[in-house]
Amino acid sequence: MGKLVNPHGSATLKCLLLEGKAREDEVRKARTLKKVPLTSRETGDLIMLGIGGFTPLTGFMGQADWKGVCDEMKMPSMNGLFWPIPITLSATEDLAGSIALGEEVALWDVETDTLMATMKVTEKYRIDKAHECRQVFRTTDPKHPGVAMVMAQAPVNLAGPVKVLSESYFPEHFAGLYQRPAEARKQFEERGWSTVAALQLRNPMHNSHAYLAWIAIEVCDGVYIHQLVGKLKPGDIPADVRVRAIDALINKYFRKERVIQAGYPLDMRYAGPREALLHAVFRQNYGCSHLIVGRDHAGVGDYYGPFDAQKIFHEIPRDALELRPLPLDWTFYCYECGGMASMKTCPHESKAVIDDDGNYKGGARLLLSGTMLRKLMSEGKPVPREFSKPEVVAILKEYYDHLEQKVEIQLHGAATGDAAKKA
Repeated sequence: MGKLVNPHGSATLKCLLLEGKAREDEVRKARTLKKVPLTSRETGDLIMLGIGGFTPLTGFMGQADWKGVCDEMKMPSMNGLFWPIPITLSATEDLAGSIALGEEVALWDVETDTLMATMKVTEKYRIDKAHECRQVFRTTDPKHPGVAMVMAQAPVNLAGPVKVLSESYFPEHFAGLYQRPAEARKQFEERGWSTVAALQLRNPMHNSHAYLAWIAIEVCDGVYIHQLVGKLKPGDIPADVRVRAIDALINKYFRKERVIQAGYPLDMRYAGPREALLHAVFRQNYGCSHLIVGRDHAGVGDYYGPFDAQKIFHEIPRDALELRPLPLDWTFYCYECGGMASMKTCPHESKAVIDDDGNYKGGARLLLSGTMLRKLMSEGKPVPREFSKPEVVAILKEYYDHLEQKVEIQLHGAATGDAAKKA
């Protein structure tokens, strides 16, 4: 049996989640401490710190690490450890001013009124939010959902080590799907896997996703379909619907011994290339040796080129990560080839024409994307059978038929194929 990759920057997972009597004692103490409210993003980050997903971090970053990560993707406090996106906690001026350095505080998820952790505050500092956005998102456009998230942060960052007390609602709400890194590693080892390709998902699997997974299974022991179960932007499909759709696809079209589906608790940042690197970091902690990086990974709108998330892996030191990217080209259904293909394999360049009834009228390449699938479904238009399996379409149709308020889905270059001309 082969050996799984090491956790990032560590020989073992660094889990900050307390259990048993240690947790009971810390909960009792926490109820006497000042409350610091958490945003949804901060709550997800905190849970990942707790379960070892952000190994080897010990808490929220201080100013030197914030700057080092923004500018060079390095943490000075950890001997230049590679890290691609700041993991920070913000507070209002009044609250931050009332907290002394060295003081312990209780971190609360205000949306669910849940005590999440305690933290010893070792530093208080302000940041240049626009600078973080330029470095991480490559834009300061307030329409970018990740930029909007950063600009909405409270003005003062609090740093310090944390003791995590809760995983919020994720273990119960996503029972059988939500997984800690240690649990994933145990499952991989039980199956005898040493090479595992992670497939990042925030959409239901259409045929391009399935094709990427099948390719990964050909070159690795198995594929880890790892979907986000935290918050998304308006118009994205909720996790419980995605789970049903993915289950339907896996159960009929995959060898079950070669695939595992699981979920993780982060919110999407839509940081494109930088987020692809963050996905790589925590997938390595989960035990994955490879990350499938396809078209417009973790992107939104037209802020990133279709393969910028692949290119960034060539811009970091070779030893920054043990995990390796599995870069795959733009994939689509080709009517001339008679099946799924990619731009590396298919010589037929004409774009397929589909009428309003979903019928094929000519051309070769039918470009598939989650955005296009959501747009067709939200507008009640038929989905071409080559786009997605009927079992998946049926589940999505049921969801959209019962949706009271629909968000208009805007197509962008990565969904229409226009970006392919620039790649």
